[in-house]
Amino acid sequence: MPEPTQNLFGSEEITLRERLAPVTPHPFHAGQIFHWIYGRGVTDFGKMTDLPLPIRAVLNDRFRIHPPAIASVARAADGTTKFTIRLEDGEEVESVLIPEGRRITLCISSQVGCALGCRFCLTAEMGLRRNLTPGEIVGQVWSLRQHAGLFDRTFNLVLMGMGEPMCNLDAVMAALGILADQRSFATPIRRVTLSTVGHVPGIRALARYPDRPRLAISLVATTDAQRDRLMPINRKYPIRELFSALREYPLRPKERITFEFVLMAGINDSLEEARRLARLLHGLRSKVNLIRYNRTGRGEFSPPAEYRVKRFRDRLLELGIPVSIRKQKGEEIYAACGQLALRRDVPPPGGKAGGGGPQSGRSG
Repeated sequence: MPEPTQNLFGSEEITLRERLAPVTPHPFHAGQIFHWIYGRGVTDFGKMTDLPLPIRAVLNDRFRIHPPAIASVARAADGTTKFTIRLEDGEEVESVLIPEGRRITLCISSQVGCALGCRFCLTAEMGLRRNLTPGEIVGQVWSLRQHAGLFDRTFNLVLMGMGEPMCNLDAVMAALGILADQRSFATPIRRVTLSTVGHVPGIRALARYPDRPRLAISLVATTDAQRDRLMPINRKYPIRELFSALREYPLRPKERITFEFVLMAGINDSLEEARRLARLLHGLRSKVNLIRYNRTGRGEFSPPAEYRVKRFRDRLLELGIPVSIRKQKGEEIYAACGQLALRRDVPPPGGKAGGGGPQSGRSG
């Protein structure tokens, strides 16, 4: 018998009701299946014991539940684990599980590749292959949870992997709706952070959602001339326009916008850069996350010395800007910030990355 063609994985409950209407007259069956798939991680209709046996048999004949598959796993000495997720059409994306004490963060992708061309990001060299569907975004979380046994653990979720989430916002928000459902992953929206390189229409669109993830901005430079060179999106949405949108962005009580600032030696790690950054952020409820550039094996950029990173941090603190330095995790397996690009030649766990792996989105 040929395999059923309709894949129910990734469907919202309302879609499940529509697809199941020819099979069952009872809408609540869709809710039960929704809970089995996402809340319990079950993909076998035969194990959905609160459904009548005849219904299970028909479902098995007509439908399938096929989440994205884990193609490979690489684990770093610090516990960071990178997953290559294979999609049904053969495309792949990467996702990362990042432990920090009892805290767990899952970093997931929103696109296969990216079209925005940031010069310090090797995902840009892939170009944009396609957007991910809501099911493929949810499927990354589903697969990581299954692999790591996270059913009884809370975790944070960051959309900082491959791709620009604002360029696929409808699918991202549909996926977050599935993940937030109490019968599903029950991941509170306050535990989700969406990172953008400064896509102004996307920021304004996100502001209109009543329930929104936290917002992070990959800024990297404080002048249009520098940002134009490093992040071509700035030519379309320059710093002034970006900050106009951010100052109008609605924030919940005590919420801040995070500014991710990748420090590169001799490029943007000066004290003058820190002063300009503080001026940009004046009066805006914000915090800065300093990220030491991870090596990519290319000579164009390099990480600054540790003392320069700390000096940059200290100057921001002197100027009244909340700031932290992000810990480097997973660098040896090319899972650190900016290293997701489907690298195959990763060393064994505990190995050294040498010159580093390809740069990608804003992972970690």
